[in-house]
Order: sequence, then C-alpha cells, then structure tokens
Amino acid sequence: MKSVLLIDSDADLRKQVYRWLLSSGWRVLEAADGEEGIAYALQHQPDFIVCDLTLPKVNGFQVCRSVRGYRNRFRQQPIIIATSSSAYADDRYNALEAGADRYLVKPYTDSLLFAVLEGRPTHQTEVKVAPASPGVARASASPLPDSEPPFLRFWGVRGSIPTPGPGTVVYGGNTTCVELRADGEIIILDAGSGIRGLGLALAREFQDQPFNVSILITHTHWDHIQGFPFFVPAYNPHNKVRILGYEGARRGLLTTLSAQMESPYFPVSLREMTSNIDVRELRESEFRIGRVLVKSTFANHPGLCRGYRLFTSAGSVSFFPDHEPFQRMHSQVARSEQQRIETLRHASQKDLEFTQFLDETDVLIIDSQYDDTEYHRRVGWGHGCVDDAVALAMFASVRQLFLFHHDPDHDDAQISHMLTWARELVKMHGESLQIDAAREGLKYVLQPAPKGENAG
Repeated sequence: MKSVLLIDSDADLRKQVYRWLLSSGWRVLEAADGEEGIAYALQHQPDFIVCDLTLPKVNGFQVCRSVRGYRNRFRQQPIIIATSSSAYADDRYNALEAGADRYLVKPYTDSLLFAVLEGRPTHQTEVKVAPASPGVARASASPLPDSEPPFLRFWGVRGSIPTPGPGTVVYGGNTTCVELRADGEIIILDAGSGIRGLGLALAREFQDQPFNVSILITHTHWDHIQGFPFFVPAYNPHNKVRILGYEGARRGLLTTLSAQMESPYFPVSLREMTSNIDVRELRESEFRIGRVLVKSTFANHPGLCRGYRLFTSAGSVSFFPDHEPFQRMHSQVARSEQQRIETLRHASQKDLEFTQFLDETDVLIIDSQYDDTEYHRRVGWGHGCVDDAVALAMFASVRQLFLFHHDPDHDDAQISHMLTWARELVKMHGESLQIDAAREGLKYVLQPAPKGENAG
C-alpha cells in the first residue's frame, strides 16, 4: 500500500484530499504545519509528500530542503509534490530547486492529484509572466519616551529600483522604507534605499545615546533590502539592531542579507558591522516588539512574501508593499470553464481571508503600482493596481489608505493623477475612506478611533 503524507494548514482541504486518497487505497498521514510534517516524514517514511508552500512555523520550501538534507535517514527518498495558490513561474522554479519533484497549483481536482502522484503529464495552467523591463525583549539601551503619540514617516515609497530625478521630487525616488514610532519602539518596515536617510536622521537625533531599532523585512527582493548596508546606526556598537523576517524561497534571511554585502558587491561585510545586530528568522505568525503586537500573513507575490499588521496604542497599521489580488490575477488566465470556476472560487476565498486580516485596520499601506490599464499588461508580475487597492480598503473598512510602491516609470504627475482617481472612486461609492499617495518625508500621526469604533 502506497503512503502519502499531506502537509497543509487548511483542515478542510486535508479532509477532502484524505477522502480521495483513502477511497483509492492509499495510506494517508496528515500534518498541519511544516515542523510537524518533517517529524512525521522521518518517523513514518512515506512514499509521497504533498506539501503546501505557505505553511506556518516552517514553510514548504524549508520542508523540501530539510527532507532532502536528511537523505541518509530515509529508506527511500519520498517524492515531494509542492502545492500552492501561487501560479507564479518563479515559485514553481524555486520549489523544484528546493527539492520538490512536482508542482501543483491550488485548487486542484482528484484526477489532477492522482495524475501528479502517478507521474502522468498534466496541462495545468500557470501564469505566464511577461519579461520585466530592466529597469521580544529589548536590549540595554534607554527606551524611547511615550510622550509623543505613535506616528509613521515615509522614507522610501518607490518599487523595483530607485528613481532620483526632476520627475520624482514630490513623491520621492527611494525604494521601500517606512518608520513607525510607537509605544517606546522604533520599528522600520523594509530596508530599501530609503533606510539610508532614516539612519542619518536617527544618528543626528540620538547622537551619542544608544538606542534600539527593529527592522521588519517583508521579503528579500533587492528593493526591500538594498539600503541596509548604508544604515549608519548599524555601524555603532552601542546600538541594538534587530532584523526580523521569514526564510525566503531559496535562502535564509541572514544568508541573503550577508550575500549582498560580500566582495565584490560591497566593501564591508555584515560580520564586520560593529553594532549588536541580531538577525532572527521568524516562524510564528504572531509576535511582539515590546508592547506592539505584530501579526503577519502571506501576500500574493513571487517568492515568500509576508505583510504585517502592527497593533499600537493608537490603532493598527498594515503594511503590504507587494501584493497582487488573487481573483484579478487568475481571472486573466485562459482555462476550461470548469477549471476557471473552481480556480476563481479558490481565489475568491484567498482574497476574502486577506480582507479579513485587514478588517478595520486604521492605516493600510499597500501596493498600488499600476493603473487599471497598465495592470492588464502586467498580470502575474506580483503587483496590484490603484482600483483594487481602493476596493480592498473599502471592503475592509480601512480608515486611511496610502497608495504605495510607486512604479519607477511614474513621475509625480502620474502619481497625482492616480491619487485623484482613487479619491473619485471613494466619492462615487459614498464612502468616508481617506486616501493619500505615500511620499518621502510625510509624517502621519496615528489617532485612536472615535469612541465606539474599533481601533484595531
């Protein structure tokens, strides 16, 4: 009797697949997260592993690498089938490189699963990605005073690549970096080129006084980490710099951060930085930075990308610099009618879960890279459009929306035009959502929701 280990956090899906396999004479084992799945694989020695990539604690890429790393502990190496709601070609490639034998896009039918298990060819559609144009305890430093209310300040708002020049002076040309001061903490969201200016400002503010800072990384695409080597506070041995994030599809967080600072790319390696740097790879989806509660969830973007919702004493801030709505992406791909219906139903559920995660967030900073016309030419690139960002914010009862991750080809006039259109959409629907386009230097002070409203 052939055996299958099914590793998936979706209990309903596990139950459905369990029935399919059991009725066909398979022995089925189940695990709800990656950590448990690895332990079960070593203990029960299954013939096949069907593993979701977006698992809690230990993601599916890590499961693949771990199973292949334990080669001598298996009587026979299991065949690994990676599954994911992502149809991005990059994720398929990364899963196979991590050690998976096959890749299966959710939702899938019983016949498709059995075809994959039996090694028969399938014709499952994947998104064809058009070529992109080139283009937690505190340390000993003194805590920050709580006299000032929590606030955000934008230091980098651009996507893909820095774009300095006369056409970007209003909104700015640095890549992703946002500062959050809340409840005695300095929290930095991503470390794009904007973090350089933030670091210089912090050095001027604190001078010789040591301080703590926590950097939350959504994912390790270069426009989200490229500024870290220029972050001046990291070179001061008296400062405590914590970098928090999740292991990526191909490399761990520490490995990726170190690699961009190796010779010949950069003259100073990460290990030569003199500050007290702590790089921590997260497994739990909920944790604390001092008194700030942080929750995370997966975004729909190539590779493993997670966004954050931070709960402060003055409300919550949600940060998703890279995200493409599931339904919009999948609706653009030609399929048979039955497959299309099932796929859109699954995508609708994923979008609903994402909306529920954001429900009544006070401030939403989200990928709004394209206008609607541009988006149709860039389906599968992993980014959203302004129309979808506004719709999402209204569905989730967001109070303040910031359009973010501006396209490198968009000048100030284009971004202002998109902002005007976004506000017009809200007006047409009779909603009270406040919208602005993120711009460098903008400071936004969080205000508790009026009495009777949920402040997050």
